[in-house]
Amino acid sequence: MRTTRTISFAALLLLLSAAASPADLPTAQAAYDTGDYETALANWQQLADEGFVEAQFGLGLLYANGFGVPMNDDLALKWYTLAAEQGHAQAQCNLGVMYANGWGVPQSDQDALDWYLLAADQGLTQAQIAVANLYFSGHRVEGDKIEARKWLAIAARLGDLSAPAKRDSVDAYLSEDEVMRSEAMAISWVDNHQALLATVSEDD
Repeated sequence: MRTTRTISFAALLLLLSAAASPADLPTAQAAYDTGDYETALANWQQLADEGFVEAQFGLGLLYANGFGVPMNDDLALKWYTLAAEQGHAQAQCNLGVMYANGWGVPQSDQDALDWYLLAADQGLTQAQIAVANLYFSGHRVEGDKIEARKWLAIAARLGDLSAPAKRDSVDAYLSEDEVMRSEAMAISWVDNHQALLATVSEDD
């Protein structure tokens, strides 16, 4: 099982998909949540072909995990990419996972970072932590521990339960001045994303 996520119908993402959502989207989501992947597939396929972002993401989930269909990285990549290009944060993050692991694509930490950053900037804490991990390790992307700590501090401020301990562990590698700079960067990011965060909070 890989990159599984329940679909979020955040108002911001729905606005990106279409002016109005067809009734089949909730039907497909309910079917997916109960393991009725055949019904989810039937509903999502038509809507995905029509360009609905949540349906495209749903098909990506099915093919990436082999739910009701044979696992197919090529189709997962296709549908995740279509959704990600419309601004779907979880699709962007899942593409990052595919590139980080080389699933259906050549392994590339840089491509993974690029997709993670798009999702991280939409407030997805899973992606923020992934960005921090890549910056901290610096194996195949340019390392930047201040940036790593910044994203962990942001994730912590957004309520991720694992982020505070990870943030604090990075402190050991930084000077006091660097910690303060990183914290100021995190505060600035949160202050500049209040409208986005309010939208996500209302949906939760």
